[in-house]
Amino acid sequence: MSIRCPVCGGLQIGKVGSEQYYCWNCFLEFNFNKGGVNLFEVAEDGTLLAMEKPAQML
Repeated sequence: MSIRCPVCGGLQIGKVGSEQYYCWNCFLEFNFNKGGVNLFEVAEDGTLLAMEKPAQML
């Protein structure tokens, strides 16, 4: 089973940590938590900035 990006639906996903994934289309990191999705933008210094769900996910 392939993991799809929860934002764009793409399959260009890399695993960057334990249950943490990166979409090469959206340039976002995400993980799944209790049936939901946590989205993160990667800052220039490499820190993760929590994001609200994009409009296309609503």
